[in-house]
Amino acid sequence: MKTRNLLIISVFVLLSTAFISNAQTISEWRGLGRTGVYNESGLLKVWPDNGPQLIWSNENLPQGYSSISIANETVYLTGIKDTMDVLVALDMTGKIKWQTPYGRTWVDAFPDSRSTPTVDGNRVYVSSGMGYVVCLNAIDGQVIWKINGYKKFEGKYGSWGYSESLLVVDNKVIFTPCGTKTTIVALDKNTGETIWQSKSMKDTAAYVSPLLVKEGEKKLIITITGTYLLVVDAENGEILSSSNYAGLKNEKSVKIWPGAPYTNTNTPIYKDHKIYITGGYDHVGAMYSLSNDFKTLTLNWTDETLDVHHGGVVLVDGYLYGSNWINNKIGKWCCIDWNTGKTMYEKDWKTKGSIIANDGMLYCYEEKTGYIALVKATPEDFAIVSSFQAPYGKGPCWSHPAISNGVLYLRHGNALMAYKIK
Repeated sequence: MKTRNLLIISVFVLLSTAFISNAQTISEWRGLGRTGVYNESGLLKVWPDNGPQLIWSNENLPQGYSSISIANETVYLTGIKDTMDVLVALDMTGKIKWQTPYGRTWVDAFPDSRSTPTVDGNRVYVSSGMGYVVCLNAIDGQVIWKINGYKKFEGKYGSWGYSESLLVVDNKVIFTPCGTKTTIVALDKNTGETIWQSKSMKDTAAYVSPLLVKEGEKKLIITITGTYLLVVDAENGEILSSSNYAGLKNEKSVKIWPGAPYTNTNTPIYKDHKIYITGGYDHVGAMYSLSNDFKTLTLNWTDETLDVHHGGVVLVDGYLYGSNWINNKIGKWCCIDWNTGKTMYEKDWKTKGSIIANDGMLYCYEEKTGYIALVKATPEDFAIVSSFQAPYGKGPCWSHPAISNGVLYLRHGNALMAYKIK
């Protein structure tokens, strides 16, 4: 009996620990911390000629641009059905467990879903293309709470609606409606009630998913609206510092598209009080220093090589990697120095696309034909080790890759593919 009781207690402790661990782990856009740099060991440094082993695929998903998040032995993503964004849950073999429509989608140009689900324990947080902010049960997909963030906060969006992947900070969910009433707001993650709303910068929302930074006891939200780079106190919504990113001048002789400064899409990169941001359409990338009191942003340098359209950037060993914008169909793969902005290379390969990294390797997913390349992260050259073409899906390959537990996930519109890379 004593042994049996000890066994029961041990199982209870293990289950409790697992639950607590799961509840405290967030799965989100571009990996934990939103850096695009994953932290897995033992992954293949070279792929077979025809690519790594395809474990499973699902070609019957609602169309979408979102990436994936994994928690609760479930793969979460969003898609579009008619005029609604839909949260989809797959089991670990790619079979659909459930689908829940949750908010009006963007119905104009490029309407496919954009928001990558943020999973916090047994809850999932998503936004829709028209600014609905929704919390759902991660196990069964039931809606727990829902608000029309665009209407409630009198938001103002740009040419393609809202594209934000929501940020969870402690007991808060962060959303960026912009407009004349406020710019960024915090909602109670359990109820959806407003905790704080920042002052208004009188600006339009961009398409950026914000970054959480911890400096000592201070938690900062770093994001970009249509015009501004913002540093916000996560505790109370105070805008500690801002800079007019749209106002930075491009020194190239070429005439850039007038809307270029206001179409920001890429999550900032932060390290040691330095913030790097970039947008496409020939608008400059920029490096800022953030003061120790977080109240001053100083421009260090600008760069005209790495103007990333919407494929993200990774920082690896002191260098920034990504693809630039030549036009809407063409881009090159680039490396620049984190400290100086100096161009290390600008190389042709297929066209522009999204990028993530792991253990000194880059995973470059070009958007036109769905090739993905495994590339050494070295400033000397765009050194492709292996590549293959994702076989399924339709439309542009705009979803960012993701890595989880030795599996590489590639989404292409209505298809998701899982490859064993360990």
